[in-house]
This record gives sequence, structure tokens and C-alpha cells, in this order.
Amino acid sequence: MQYRTQDSVQTEEEKGQEAGRAGAVARIRELVERLREAGRAYYQESREIMSNLEYDRLYDELLCLEEKTGVVLSGSPTRNVGYEVVSSLPKERHESPMLSLNKTKSVEELGEWLGEQKGLLSWKLDGLTIVLTYDGGELKKAVTRGSGEIGEVITSNARVFANVPLHIAFQGKAVLRGEAVIRYSDFKRINEQIEDVDARYKNPRNLCSGSVRQQDSAVTARRNVRFYAFSLVSADGADFNNSRKEQFLWLSSQGFEVVEYREVERETLAEAVEAFSGRVEQNDIPSDGLVLLYDDIAYGRSLGRTDKFPRDSIAFKWADELQETTLSYIEWSASRTGLINPVAVFEPVELEGTTVSRASVHNLSILEGLELGAGDRITVYKANMIIPQIAENLTRSGVRDIPETCPVCGGPTNIRQMNDVKALYCTNPECQAKKIKSFTLFTSRDALNIRGLSEATLEKFIGVGFIHEYADLFHLDRYEEEIVKMDGFGQKSFDNLMEATKAASETTLPRVIFSLGITGIGLANARMLCRHFKNDFEAMRGADREELVSVDGIGEVLADAWIEFFSKESNNAIVDRLFKELTIAAAADEEDDGGAALAGMNFVITGTVEHFKNRKELKDRIEALGGKVTGSVTGKTNYLINNDTASASSKNKKARELGVPVISEEMFLAMLEEREEDGKEPENGAESQNSAEPEGGRDVSDPPVQQKKEGDEHAD
Repeated sequence: MQYRTQDSVQTEEEKGQEAGRAGAVARIRELVERLREAGRAYYQESREIMSNLEYDRLYDELLCLEEKTGVVLSGSPTRNVGYEVVSSLPKERHESPMLSLNKTKSVEELGEWLGEQKGLLSWKLDGLTIVLTYDGGELKKAVTRGSGEIGEVITSNARVFANVPLHIAFQGKAVLRGEAVIRYSDFKRINEQIEDVDARYKNPRNLCSGSVRQQDSAVTARRNVRFYAFSLVSADGADFNNSRKEQFLWLSSQGFEVVEYREVERETLAEAVEAFSGRVEQNDIPSDGLVLLYDDIAYGRSLGRTDKFPRDSIAFKWADELQETTLSYIEWSASRTGLINPVAVFEPVELEGTTVSRASVHNLSILEGLELGAGDRITVYKANMIIPQIAENLTRSGVRDIPETCPVCGGPTNIRQMNDVKALYCTNPECQAKKIKSFTLFTSRDALNIRGLSEATLEKFIGVGFIHEYADLFHLDRYEEEIVKMDGFGQKSFDNLMEATKAASETTLPRVIFSLGITGIGLANARMLCRHFKNDFEAMRGADREELVSVDGIGEVLADAWIEFFSKESNNAIVDRLFKELTIAAAADEEDDGGAALAGMNFVITGTVEHFKNRKELKDRIEALGGKVTGSVTGKTNYLINNDTASASSKNKKARELGVPVISEEMFLAMLEEREEDGKEPENGAESQNSAEPEGGRDVSDPPVQQKKEGDEHAD
């Protein structure tokens, strides 16, 4: 770069160059800000404001401009790795920075990078990177990647991952890295348990991120998070013959699940990439590409690193199959929350072996960024070879069809901006779309449980005006003649529906509270509220924030949602009319006979179950009888339920240390039978939490079916 002296005259060419440079720097500033916002949203807030393809395109443009101008701004994502963590979890600085990987979409470039070396090709998993530290054979610490420099300490959560060894044979200090993921099958299972479609998780990575960073490890345990090791950082004194493959084999021998990999050379690389790519859609573990690393440890280390990337490994991103098509129109889909999402509908194309004609655009910000209008020529692809996305708008005619009225109810819409995202909302509180989702929740199994009222049927009834509010469900007999003539109905179906509504009218207070759809108030929260307020609904309805947050499981956010709901006269009127149609069972009869047979008692469940369908069913049984189920054994735990009472698991060990009885399901059922028959504590049963605690600590005896001999502390 040449610079003018103070007295020299600037030529027109120099003026042009300077103007061009200024424009490039301005573009760099714009790109840095946009990419940082996108990264912040994705990594810290688990939401997306642009597609992966768009992010990669802007990132590559920024990198090119930085190389061209020599200008790298503070905070550029090409130099900084990750973003600062924002949760209240403890923070810790990594011993060595955790860098991102350089990437390519070309198999040829991948081969050139490998050269004459041997390599290991593996999945690039799409989850949350975790660093595990073992010492003396025990898991001592788990830290998230965080910013790459500083991570969050999540040791208690890592201990409940589905497949992390708590103890390994190696007794020295070992540090390894891997990816915490939630499999697609578990993601689907968890989402199916959420009745409110709008509240479901968007993708496995977002669910995993929230699950790993929970402050309550019990929540993490329920999510079935799995850990796949992909790098051994160090293992004191161990010799791996200078081979990454040997490290992988060693990790497997210590009990870790290692990311699936294949040994490759330049000649076999393309075939291996093709083999992996052919399994993407069937793979149960989320991935967004492949990773290639040198098997020769010393060679890889000798190459050093850049500010952002190590030179001993590289990422391969799938070269997305792009198809050009024509945008037919934007479909607007209203939801229970009032949010109206844009969906692009285009002429069908073949992508990755399937026919695709629709792609979510997510929000107005992305719609406007793409300048999408009917008739535009667009290119589409499948993100990670699975989710249809718009890659680019080739004609950019501009957004011109944002509806001023809701497509469902015809009510007015408005545009709201939250942080950096604009979205469209229906402002009509009586919108049918909102009612459909609300009624779907109201009639669901854990709420009023009205069988025969599917969402499609509710939509029909709402559409013709049979239902306006919850109480109307118990007066459908007014429309018998019309309903019997409807498609899919007949006299028998109508009679069954009447029987179902009659049965549903006899219910419990927690079910009713859950059915109202108050944001965040699930069935377990509803039960806690009922216990705290002794089933006094009026006291519950009029409670202030301070009293609500004193209820176990109710934090400030849920308390505010509760107060906001009951601050509206219309909601109170709807609830009052509903209660006139219901017969609320006495508290002792809630959910199951036996009422509060387990009131005041705390349980922990671990291992497999035999007498119940799953652990959730056993948990529901305990909670229905007044008990509480937590995720970890503490001094407040009354019983640990584990069919393998003699196992050396961490929970059994902790229970023995604290004097907490370890009982099997059969022991639990025997204890429960005695309580339900006698209505009192079983002989030698665990003391209630309300009992006076003896001086010197907690004193809990075993149930009669598991008496220990005096002095036999390790019998189980």
C-alpha cells in the first residue's frame, strides 16, 4: 500500500481506490454486526435469524474482504471463537482455547488438505461441545465450550447423561472433548409429550443446548442427552504410538462412546465421504457435516494453528443440492399464541430424493431480507440434507403480501419487533386459531381428557359456531341434529361424544388448572399449587407474586404468567362459567384412590422399571399420591427406587452414604399397599418430613421388606 505525502496531490485513481476501500470497510462493519447478531441468537438464545447457508455466504464474504483490505475489526467472527455465556452457571476458563474448524464443501479440497497423510473421517455432530476431566478414575469436571475461552461448569448435569462413564479404569488425569447431543428419536418423543404445538422445540440442537445447561440436573436426565467423544486432549503417562486412532480405541476401552469414524487416505476419501452422505437421512444422531483429522499426532501439532482454526483438522460441509423453482405464494399460518408465520409455497422440486414444495421462512425479518414475492425465481435446498430452506431469491421482487388481517379470523394484524426480529401477530383475542390450539390442550389426556374431540373436530365445531368457550363443550347436545349429519359423524359417534363430555365433567382441580393453558403451568405445577393452597381455588386465583413464588416449582416467570392470566376479567368470567359445568373431586381422591398416601415424601427413581410402563408413569403415580420425585439423592430423600438394589451405581452409593433406603418396585408397591389400607405410616417406615429431626442429623429406617442387620452398613 502506498501513502501520499502531505504535499502530494491525490490522483483520481487514488481517490477511487480510497473510496473503494472505505466502502469495503463499511461492508466489513455491516457483516461483522450481522454475523455477531446471528451467532448470539443461535448460540446464546437458541433461535435462528438467518439460515446456515446465508451465514456461511456472509462469513465467506467477510473473510474475503478482510484478506483484501487487511482490516480485521475487533469482535470479527473470523477471529473470535463463540460468544460469552449468559446463564447463571459457574464459569471457568479452559486450559487451552477451543477453536472452530476451517471448512470446505469440496471433496477435492479435502483430498488436497490430507495429502499423503492418513486421516480419520468422522461425523461432525450438531450438539454442544463438552470438555470432561477425569482424575483417579472418577469424573471430576464437565465444562461447556462457551466462548472457546470460558465455558460453563455443568458437572452435575454431565453425570446424568445417558452414556457418560462416572468411573473409568485409567487412574491418571485425563481430559477429553466430545459432543453432547439429543438423538432425533428422543427429540421426537419429547416433542410429542408437549401438547401445545407452539411450545415444541425447533430442533435437537436447541433442545440439547437447554438440556445441558439446566440448573436442575433432573431435567437433564429426562432428556436422554448422550455424549460422543471426538478428541483426547491429554492422558497423563499414556502412550498412543503417535496415533489418533489409538486414542479413539483407548477411549472406547475406557467406556466412552466415540464418534463414528473411518480410516482414509487420499485415494479412499471420496468413497468414504459418499458413504457417510448416503446415511445422513437415516442417521439418528444430528450432524451437519464431517470432520477430517490427521492420524499422525506429532505431524498435526507441528502445523500449529491460526487465530481461529487448528491446522490438524478440517470440517467438510455438505454441498447442498440446490434446485431452482418459482415461488407460487406465501402462506400465512396462525398459531395459538397469535403468531402468524410465513411459509413459502413453490413449484415442486426433487431434493435429496424427495419432492419438496414448501419451506418455512420463520419470520418477517428473514422474509424481508430475501425480498420474497409471488412469482420470484428462488433456489431451495435441504439444510443438513433434511429441512427444506430457501437459499437465494434470484429476482427479488420485494415483499408485498403481508396480510393486514388474520387469515383465520379476519381480525387486524400488527407487526412486533422483539430484539432484532420482526414478526406478524393477530390481535383478535377471539381468533379461531387461538381457540383451536387452546381447546386442543383443554381436551387433551392430561387435561379434561375428552375422547373423540380431535383438533380437526374442534376446528369444525368452532368454525360453525358450536363452541365459543370451554363451557360450551358441555352443551353440544344443543346441536345434536347438525352434528349427526356432519362428515365422519353419526348417531353413535355423537352418543360417544356425549358420554365422553359427561365423564370429563367429573375431574380434579389440577387437571382443570392445567387445561386453562396458562403459559408454563403444566400438570406438575398445577398439583403443587393445589397442595400449597389446600385446593382453595379462590385463594389460588387471588394470590400475589410473593406467595406464588413460595410454591415449590413456581418461579417468577410462572408467577407473572399466572397473575397476568387472572388479571383479565374475560378470563375470570370464562373460568367461572366452566366451573359451573364441573364436579371437582375431593382432594383425597385426586388422580388415584389413596389421595395423599405419600404426602410429604421425596423419592428418586433410577434404573429400569418392570411394573410400570416407564419411569414417568411411576413418577406420575407418586405425585398423584402426594409425593415428590427429584433427580438426585439428598438428605431430604426418603427412598431411592432402584430394582437393582445392590448395584454400585452413583445414586445407590450416595443413598448409602446418607442412610437413604434403596427399595425395588415391589418393595415400593408393598409399602404403598400398606399405606393405602391403613391410612397411616407403615411400621418402621421412613419418617415424614414433618417429623422432628433428631439431634445430630437425619434418622431414616428401612421399610419392613428390607431390614438390615445391625452393623451391616453395606448390605445393599
